[in-house]
Amino acid sequence: MKIALLSPIAWRTPPRHYGPWERVVSLLCEGLVDRGIDVTLFATGDSITRAKRDFVCPMSYEEDPAIDPKVWECLHIAHLFERAAEFDLIHNHYDFLPLTYSRLVHTPVVTTIHGFSSPKILPVYQRYAGTNYYVSISDADRHPSLSYIATVYHGIDLESFPFVGTSGSYLLYFGRIHPDKGTAEAIEIARIFGMPLVIAGIVQDRRYFEEEVAPWLERGRVEYIGSVGPDRRGGLLGNAYALLHPVSFEEPFGLSVVEAMACGTPVVAFSRGSMPEIVRHGETGFLVSSVIEATAALGRVPNLSRQACRRWVEQRFSRERMVQDYLAVYGQVLKPCYTC
Repeated sequence: MKIALLSPIAWRTPPRHYGPWERVVSLLCEGLVDRGIDVTLFATGDSITRAKRDFVCPMSYEEDPAIDPKVWECLHIAHLFERAAEFDLIHNHYDFLPLTYSRLVHTPVVTTIHGFSSPKILPVYQRYAGTNYYVSISDADRHPSLSYIATVYHGIDLESFPFVGTSGSYLLYFGRIHPDKGTAEAIEIARIFGMPLVIAGIVQDRRYFEEEVAPWLERGRVEYIGSVGPDRRGGLLGNAYALLHPVSFEEPFGLSVVEAMACGTPVVAFSRGSMPEIVRHGETGFLVSSVIEATAALGRVPNLSRQACRRWVEQRFSRERMVQDYLAVYGQVLKPCYTC
């Protein structure tokens, strides 16, 4: 079986700090290599992998302003599809644009839909639905107009997230700084509860940061520490009292939620999108609908078992489980080809 994995080029694969899609692709890629699968990773030129690597874009466009995203994403996608005949299957993690190339080749294309950035992109998914295989990353993120071959939850490398058995003394917000992710609500929850808040993540909406976040920053109460890479992520997550995830949109998945629970840290999240599938209410955290409910739930966090949080992730969100699920998808897609 020869698999082509198409990774985004917004960030390196795996990312140095932020880059959730690229992180998932990297974990899947290395997991497939461990299973003896012949994998070629199409990513940036500075990407790191034990698979074969191919590229046209030398660096990620988020890290090199000289790289025009539209120009290089077209070159990147076309480069893979020009080699399509060399592979048994193409696994697309680059959103909707590669679908427009899919009818030009005979190689089957599996597309993992990492959420819908806007309803405006749906026509592409709908137009190419008959000749593509769609994978959702949660049941909540499925669109009723599309058919899916499977739901495959993201997996994480558990060894990168060591278990911490004792509760910390700060609250943590871990994600991009954007109204959708509820940074301002996290600050309000922490203020009412009376516990320091640490904010980690890229600033995706500068105006929102300046108006809703920056005025509240104060050492020892609300601190912003920027984007955190793999070397610090586990310790930051594991030593928190709880992770706050007060999202205001239908969250497709939420890697930081799984990573926090892997370290033993419970999660208090607004019950939107995939959160009921990821957080086990009353066991690994609490699902709430408002700032007031979140504040009240924080008072019940000591009643939760940090060991239960870790076990939940081991059972449901491991890298090995994700790889096995994707191998099952590949098998479904390729079986007709091997039996004809």
